[in-house]
Amino acid sequence: MEKIAITTEYIKLDAFLKFAAAVGTGGEAKTVIADGLVGVNGETCTMRGKKLRPGDRVDFQGMEFEVTAG
Repeated sequence: MEKIAITTEYIKLDAFLKFAAAVGTGGEAKTVIADGLVGVNGETCTMRGKKLRPGDRVDFQGMEFEVTAG
């Protein structure tokens, strides 16, 4: 599992996927989230504006990330 540090209170899911380099563009992030391909804390998430905070876990295409405080 890769730890991704953020320096803000939260980061939105679509921005997080770009920040973690899991996707190349915001449009791609929007599509994969809408298609139900992203999991947050073990559950499928289709809300691209979902606020992620330190301790949250994201999984996408076999990649796992944990949000940490930076």
